[in-house]
Amino acid sequence: MKVFTQSVNFTADKKLIDYIERKIEGLEKFHDKIVDAEVFLKVQKTSEKENKITEVKVNIPGSELMFKKQYKTFEEGISVAVESLKRQLKKSKEKDKDFLVL
Repeated sequence: MKVFTQSVNFTADKKLIDYIERKIEGLEKFHDKIVDAEVFLKVQKTSEKENKITEVKVNIPGSELMFKKQYKTFEEGISVAVESLKRQLKKSKEKDKDFLVL
C-alpha cells in the first residue's frame, strides 16, 4: 500500500514519516483491498497546545474513509486515527460480506 504524507506549515522529519508509514501500513490487516492512504499534517498558528491537525484518508474500492482531529502531537493523532480507521475498515468489510451474501 502506498502512503502519501504531506506536511503543511512545517517540514516533517524522517522519524515521524517512518512512524506514520508503519502505523498506517498496519491497517492492511483489517482490509485487504486498501488502495492507498493520504496523510495531511498541519500546524495551526495558535497559542493553544493542541495545534496539530492530523488528517488521514484511506482509499478502498468504492469508498474512502476519513479521520481528522486536532492533538498536542502528531504521534498521538496518528495513533487515534489508526484506531478509528480500524473500526471503519472492519465495518466496511462487514458491509461487503453482507452485500455478497444477499
